[in-house]
Amino acid sequence: MDTVLAMTAASLERANLVDRELMLVRLAALAAVDAPASSYLLNLGAAADVGLTLEDVQGVLVAIAPIVGSPKVVTAAGTIAAALGLALAIDDALTGEGADDDG
Repeated sequence: MDTVLAMTAASLERANLVDRELMLVRLAALAAVDAPASSYLLNLGAAADVGLTLEDVQGVLVAIAPIVGSPKVVTAAGTIAAALGLALAIDDALTGEGADDDG
């Protein structure tokens, strides 16, 4: 994991992109490689922190569709939704929200 973190840090330092642009590019790359939900989960928080919206993410997917193909874009959209669902489930578990009060 240290190697991955070091690679990410080096990439961020050398990209010469502002944070918003960097996150748009990273999301496009995740879609292009059929990344798993966990990869999106690791990046969506940072994307939100730099002000990206759901509309921005949709715009990225529309922009890359002619290049990567619509099946990858559809898969990416579903995977992003799964990552968001996982994030909400984790948040609920940590905060105790959504717990069954019938016990």
